[in-house]
Amino acid sequence: MSLGATSAPALAAVSLKQESSLKVNPVVMSSVSTHITVLLNEAVDALNIKPSGTYIDGTFGRGGHSRLILSKLDMTGKLFAVDRDLSALAEGQSINDARFKIEHRHFSEINQLAIDNNITHVDGILLDLGISSPQIDEAERGFSFRFDAPLDMRMDQSRGKTAAQLLATISEQQLGKVIKDYGEERFAKQVARAIIKERDDGRAITTTGQLAQVVASAIPKIEPGQNPATRTFQALRIFVNSELEELSLILPQCLKLLAVGGRLVVISFHSLEDRIVKQFIQGEQNRDDLPNNFPIKAKDLPQPRLTTVGKAIKSSEAEVKHNARCRSAVMRVAERTAVV
Repeated sequence: MSLGATSAPALAAVSLKQESSLKVNPVVMSSVSTHITVLLNEAVDALNIKPSGTYIDGTFGRGGHSRLILSKLDMTGKLFAVDRDLSALAEGQSINDARFKIEHRHFSEINQLAIDNNITHVDGILLDLGISSPQIDEAERGFSFRFDAPLDMRMDQSRGKTAAQLLATISEQQLGKVIKDYGEERFAKQVARAIIKERDDGRAITTTGQLAQVVASAIPKIEPGQNPATRTFQALRIFVNSELEELSLILPQCLKLLAVGGRLVVISFHSLEDRIVKQFIQGEQNRDDLPNNFPIKAKDLPQPRLTTVGKAIKSSEAEVKHNARCRSAVMRVAERTAVV
């Protein structure tokens, strides 16, 4: 199976054998950004890497996890990565390693990735959800209320509608539901009403600064230490990128692709994501949904397809101190237990 370039792996200044024994500092930065990889060593350790195994990084980002995974593989190991962000894709394409391949895909398309690359099973899948620091910090991406920039919010800027385009047509009722469900904003109705009024008065909301001002004017009680637009921006970002739908689509595909003993590692950044991941793992672990006293032998009961590995892991105090954006991170790990 060819993974592109046939040149020897370039793994910085240390040999593969040496690097595989190193404990990499959690603060790993891309050469082109200030992105700090969250739960770096914890996530890669949780994958329980087999040197000759095959792995998928479903959210390449700026490659911190992928680079560490590569350092633990031998010459026969393989790593496939996907990302819908074109900037992340460009970063991944700079890795000149015959064992590595990155593709421009939404992670809900990993089943097709497997088909296209003749992959039958993998030994581990990593999903680092949410938004990356470069996406937040690049004003023109439209994710942050810290800048006044075009209201885009698309992770994949090659397709789909921008947040501004969606706000131009959405109804007040639907917008209120989006802000309530995806942002968990208790003043969702007031915010939606203010946004739609701004639009209907002839002032289409096209920039992040304009949206932040409208939201702030609609919220009667501001939480200390939090910008009043935080929850609305989160809700719109999730909605624009179909983030929860994507997550719900990929998890069953992960189950199908994992070999027995293979690990699924998921890092979530808010309760909506984490709830989906937790419930999926629990559902595959506790498959005995038969009525009480149902006449069936124990050996014939549905067998668990996943089992939880350890407890949910959060960032350490030291990591949070260095990178405040990881304070809400929660990592869950599950292992494939049966082919049924």
